[in-house]
Amino acid sequence: AEGHPPRAILLREKAKNMRKTLKLALQKPELAAGLLLVALVVLFQILSNGVLLGQANLRGVIGFLPEMALVAVGVTLLMICGEFDLSVGSVFALAPMTMAVLMTTGWPFWVALLAGLGLCALVGLLNGWITIRFEIPSFITTLGMLFMARSLTVVISGGFPPRLKADQIPTGLFVGFFGPGEVIRASFLWFLGIAAVAALLLARTNYGNWVRATGGFLPAAQAMGIPTARVKIATFMLCSVLAGFAGMIQVLRLGSPLPSLGEGLELQAVAAAVIGGTSLQGGIGSILGGIIGALLIRVIDNGMVLSQVDSNWFKFAVGALTILAVVGNSWLRKRGKAMKVEV
Repeated sequence: AEGHPPRAILLREKAKNMRKTLKLALQKPELAAGLLLVALVVLFQILSNGVLLGQANLRGVIGFLPEMALVAVGVTLLMICGEFDLSVGSVFALAPMTMAVLMTTGWPFWVALLAGLGLCALVGLLNGWITIRFEIPSFITTLGMLFMARSLTVVISGGFPPRLKADQIPTGLFVGFFGPGEVIRASFLWFLGIAAVAALLLARTNYGNWVRATGGFLPAAQAMGIPTARVKIATFMLCSVLAGFAGMIQVLRLGSPLPSLGEGLELQAVAAAVIGGTSLQGGIGSILGGIIGALLIRVIDNGMVLSQVDSNWFKFAVGALTILAVVGNSWLRKRGKAMKVEV
């Protein structure tokens, strides 16, 4: 019909749009992790004879995921900003220990909870201020804070971890099960809400743009007038608060804090962020990628148990997965950049 473009032109435009979409998808930092997650779920579903995706097993996976994934969200944000925090594992234990000790002295639950989170914010503030003020690598600052916060946790516990009384805490609000089959814990909803807010902050606000710019190329960000020091300090504080809140969720589930909680968690959180496509050099990454990375680690842990694989292989698997995800993500990104849109 007159006035309509020839069919060949329409097909060419459609192919061009599809290649453009594929080119953008290949450059997504979380793509490699997403593909690995699907592959591992299929593998372990087969090896476990269908138990992995069963209701009872999903109940456990979903229940435990927020305790690590919240830490991974904070670490991902900080790595995008171009910094590291190795103290999150110690803060994970310090916050609930502070809360529990204060409650044993008569403090109300909510006041003790806010005091614990306030202490986390102070730790993050110190991490950021020392790193920026004295121009030292955040790796060194937070490594020192790792030992200091862990020691402080042991000291305030007095050697006898306090036990939380069920009538003192709103357990149902944080870790209670609900819904059909009671598959979902309340902590999972807390995690979804916090992750959604973090993703919106990163994608839709000036703060998110400043985080990416600060981590991407600091001199350029400073030249543009971005308050890079404040952005970094705020992100350090957010990272610590999320780690502390995650620790509180775990303690509310267990009923008592232990000084050893969170040991090794900092490396798992960094691994989750890297697996999810976050760049070690800053500027690149996504909240979704960090969550996928955390979920991958949980799937590996759970899947190996269900498949009756020796648990001593867990760290080997996480290390291999980290390398594989980084290599795969790099390869996909190069393929995406090299792809020609015109056909």
